[in-house]
Amino acid sequence: MLLPTLLTDLLFAGKERDAEIAVEEKNPAMAELLAGYGKAVLKKAGMGGSLRATAERTEALRGADCVVYAGDPQAASRFFMDRSALEGEEPERPEAGEQPEGFGDREPSPLEPLVHAENLGMTDQARVNGGIEGLMHALRAGQAVTELCDAMQEACPEALVINLGQPVARTTEVFLRRGFACYGLGRTPLKGANGLDTLAKRLKVRMEDQEWEIAGLPGFSFLMKFRDRESGKDWLPRLKKAAKENELGRLTKRWLDWWDALPVGDVTDHAEFLPAQPDYIPEEKPEFGETVEKRKERILYMNTVREQGADAREGAMAQLLLLSRVPPVRPMRLALSVLRKEDAVLEAVAHRNGGDLPQLPREAMVETNLKLVRGQPEAQGFQVTPALAQVMTEIDEANRLAARAAMGDREALREYIEYDPALAGLDRLYCMDVVEQLIRMHQDLLPLYAE
Repeated sequence: MLLPTLLTDLLFAGKERDAEIAVEEKNPAMAELLAGYGKAVLKKAGMGGSLRATAERTEALRGADCVVYAGDPQAASRFFMDRSALEGEEPERPEAGEQPEGFGDREPSPLEPLVHAENLGMTDQARVNGGIEGLMHALRAGQAVTELCDAMQEACPEALVINLGQPVARTTEVFLRRGFACYGLGRTPLKGANGLDTLAKRLKVRMEDQEWEIAGLPGFSFLMKFRDRESGKDWLPRLKKAAKENELGRLTKRWLDWWDALPVGDVTDHAEFLPAQPDYIPEEKPEFGETVEKRKERILYMNTVREQGADAREGAMAQLLLLSRVPPVRPMRLALSVLRKEDAVLEAVAHRNGGDLPQLPREAMVETNLKLVRGQPEAQGFQVTPALAQVMTEIDEANRLAARAAMGDREALREYIEYDPALAGLDRLYCMDVVEQLIRMHQDLLPLYAE
């Protein structure tokens, strides 16, 4: 899904000559497609370089300057297993194509007797980022990141990591704790019901004519500045007035009333990190990467570029369609700015705080417009209200505890259950029992928690 934008960033925006690109791909047919597509794009760019796809992770990593990670192990199927269990139903088997090896022959999980014995009634905890399922998501993702770090320590111990693996605050923390320089790019605040593009349309202004800044945590960011670049017109007062009058949704109005701050991006992400809200229920079918339909479409377009060439009319049109469908993130722009030691301001980057939000601990995992000076972050000193700073501190602590738990720290797992704001009002001992049984249900993906 990300290869078109990665190549565009690297070759056309970054003007990187003779780049050597390796992609880990275990499906032989897909590996052939990726290599052919890359060859066509490289030829169009006329800048030299090569792209190879290999099933061998060590071969793909060896000598890398930068590793872009976008994994999320069996995210959709495992999420729905947990959701069924938290609703008090028998967990559904993974969908076709996502079934883990040996799943059909496994012994009944220790959770299943609990499911049949009583209704858990914890649907609200089926969240992608926070609460019980946010923890389970982090444990599974953290296991995959840990295995990648093991391979990187042998093949490319000095590599920079650009992390797109969800939940991004927690997986980025795992990379950092393993000793790698790492920046994360999560669900962008450019999109969503309160995304910057939506706010710009509401104001009837062009995004490219505006200056804007955000600050907060990954998935929990707020608008610090939004003004016209030429006239200096400040749009924040008008947007806050619209929120006060409940024109931007009930959750947006609530966050503004509580914290005097305007949430940006998909505000339902913000709700996932907080105690249960009376008028909010997490999505039944959240998106995890591409749908099957989008994947088929992407493969069709990439194959057209491979067969027709990126210069031909059909190939050029297919490439334009591919680029119109990729997420609005620019991993290689970020990577090149760091590696080349450039001065840059990059949108909505997850990184170690270090002073961007001085009211939070310096080790906090924050999301801000990242300012680089000669490739190094420069603290910008964003200020939020004390009440919002307190909430952010609590959510960040939960995120970092989840990251430690994902690395096998059982004490951090217990502390997360005791501390996570998303579990407020629930019996924490009962939550711990549920989590332990969910872990056993996913034992095949969590060897760090093998009994």
